[in-house]
Amino acid sequence: MDTPPPSDSSARDEAYLRLLAEHERALSAYVFSLVGSAADAADILQECKLALWRMFDRFQPGTNFLAWARTVALHQILNYRRAAKRRPESPHEREFIEAVAAEIDRRGDDLDRRAELLRHCLKKLPERHRAIVLWRYYEECDVETIAAKSERSVLAVYRLLSRIRETLNGCISRQLAASRTP
Repeated sequence: MDTPPPSDSSARDEAYLRLLAEHERALSAYVFSLVGSAADAADILQECKLALWRMFDRFQPGTNFLAWARTVALHQILNYRRAAKRRPESPHEREFIEAVAAEIDRRGDDLDRRAELLRHCLKKLPERHRAIVLWRYYEECDVETIAAKSERSVLAVYRLLSRIRETLNGCISRQLAASRTP
């Protein structure tokens, strides 16, 4: 869970900026996925950040900042549409936007859980395999560069990456299954 907003002003500012920086990409993706126009989405996102800042004192300690921010963003989207006098193409557009938003929230939580499990499973890999994963997915090295760095053939790197992905997938699947059983 996220940290609560502190009471003094500079600590409050810092806490807000830290939480926003941590969740800004996900919040942006959320807004852009619900708004058809990129220009409108950028405007809404700016208004959303201002609203989040003004309402930060209402953020409940120990709760999920991103979930709270998504709720604020949904209201900003709906308010923007009303203010711009954009009439829905159908009488059910608001319900549709809310349903899509709920599905994004559900999937976002699932992806957050999978990312957490991936970090856990990465720690279980042997150091030499973690290095391969870091080179490929975090440093974005191509397979030829990894082959040179690891003193392996290109084919061996492809095979190793495949085995590592299978191992990580299996680890995540087992963790998810274990968390679902009572």
